Amino acid sequence: MSTGTGTGSGKSTPAWRNWAGNVTARPARETTPASVDELSEALRGAKADGLRVKPVGAGHSFTAAAATDGLLIRPDLLTGIRAIDRSAGTVTVEAGTPLKRLNTALAREGLSLTNMGDIMEQTVSGAVSTGTHGTGRDSASIAAQITGLELVTADGTILTCSAEENADVFAAARVGLGALGVITAITFAVEPVFFLTAREEPMTFDRVTSDFEALFTENEHFEFYWFPHTGNCNTKRNNRSPGPVAPPGRISAFVEDELLSNGLFQAVNSLGRAFPVTIPGIAKISSKALSARTYTDIPYKVFTSPRRVRFMEMEYAVPREALVETLRELKAMVERSRLRISFPVEVRTAPADDIALSTASGRESAYIAVHMYKGAPYQAYFAAAERIFTAHEGRPHWGKLHTRDAEYFAEAYPRFGEFTAVRDRLDPDRMFANAYLRRVLGD
Repeated sequence: MSTGTGTGSGKSTPAWRNWAGNVTARPARETTPASVDELSEALRGAKADGLRVKPVGAGHSFTAAAATDGLLIRPDLLTGIRAIDRSAGTVTVEAGTPLKRLNTALAREGLSLTNMGDIMEQTVSGAVSTGTHGTGRDSASIAAQITGLELVTADGTILTCSAEENADVFAAARVGLGALGVITAITFAVEPVFFLTAREEPMTFDRVTSDFEALFTENEHFEFYWFPHTGNCNTKRNNRSPGPVAPPGRISAFVEDELLSNGLFQAVNSLGRAFPVTIPGIAKISSKALSARTYTDIPYKVFTSPRRVRFMEMEYAVPREALVETLRELKAMVERSRLRISFPVEVRTAPADDIALSTASGRESAYIAVHMYKGAPYQAYFAAAERIFTAHEGRPHWGKLHTRDAEYFAEAYPRFGEFTAVRDRLDPDRMFANAYLRRVLGD
C-alpha cells in the first residue's frame, strides 16, 4: 500500500529538506508508492485535486528542483534490480534505488557501469534527472549510459522510452529535471566488471594548466582540484588495468579519505568559517598534506569517495577548449579579491552527448565546481565565479546553485525548444512545475 499524509487526513506533513539544508518544502501530502500502478493512481488523484507533484530522491540537489507544496512522492519502495540482460549488456533498475546499492549489486553480478560520479548517495532517477557526471575522455555522464526508461506522465500513463520507442521523450527525459513525469525504472548499459588503477599526485597549478591537453588525452579519466590562495593542485588519473586488486593500505586510506578529506577537513573548515583570516594559511598547509599514491580496484571503489563535510556548490560546464582560460580567470579573481575560500575547486571533463538538456549536449565539456563550507557566506564568491563562467558560454549543473533563467538556456542549448515541446505535450497543465522549473524552463 502507498502511504500518505496531508490536509485531508488531519495530519500535518513534515517539512522536507535537502542534504545541504538550504532548501525546505512543506508538501500538502506525501506518498510512498510500492508499485508503478500505485504511483499512477497517486498522480491521477493529485490531478483531480489540483495538486502539483514532485518526486524526491536523496536530496543531493542544491537547487529547489524537487520542492513542492503539493504531493511529494518518495521512491523508497521502488528499489532493486528488475532485470539483467547479459547478452544485451543492460540492467534495468527501479528508479528509487540508491547508486551505492546499484554499484554493489552489479559488482556481485560481475558487472559495472562504465563511468560514474564521485559520490553514490543519490537515487538513480535523481542522479540522471539532474545530469550527474564523473570525468571521462571517452565515457560520459550517468544519463548518457541509459538505453531505456519508464516514465509515468501527468495523466497516469506509463511510457516506455528508448531510441526506438517514444524517441523524442527519450532524448529529453534522460536529463528531464522532473519536468516531464516520474521516472519509475531505468535501463543502463553495463559491462563486465573491470579494474581501474588510480594515480593521485600533487602538481602545481601552472603545470596542470599548461599540460592539461596532454593529461586529458593520455588518460581515460583525469580530474584535479585546485586549492584557492595557493598555486597547488591535486590530480587524479584513472585508467583501466589488468589488475590485480591493490587497494590503498588501511593507514593510507584512513589518513587520506577519512582524516584529511572528512574529519580534519571538517575541523579546518569550521575554523575558517569562524576566523576567515586563517583560511589562506590553512589552504597552503592543506594543499601540501596529500601525498602521491597509486591503487587498483573495481570501478565504484575508485571513482567514488565518502563526502561527509557539508557544503554549498556551483558547477558550470564550459567548452573544453575554454577550460584553461576560464580557470586562470577564476584564480586571478580570487587573488585580487578579499574572498576567503577554504574548499578546493574541482575540475572534470566529459565528451559530447546527444541528450537535449545535458550540460555536455553537442559539445566536449569541462566542468568547474566551486564550493563553500556550509554556513559560510558563499554568495559573493559564486556570483563572481558565475560571471566568469557565463562569459565562456557556461551551462550550469541543473542540481547546483546558479542564477540563470529560461531566456539564458534557450541560447545555451540548441535543443532547448525540443525539450519544452515535449514538456508541453506531456504536462500541458504543469502538474510537475515548481518555482525552480518556472525559472529555468519558463511557463
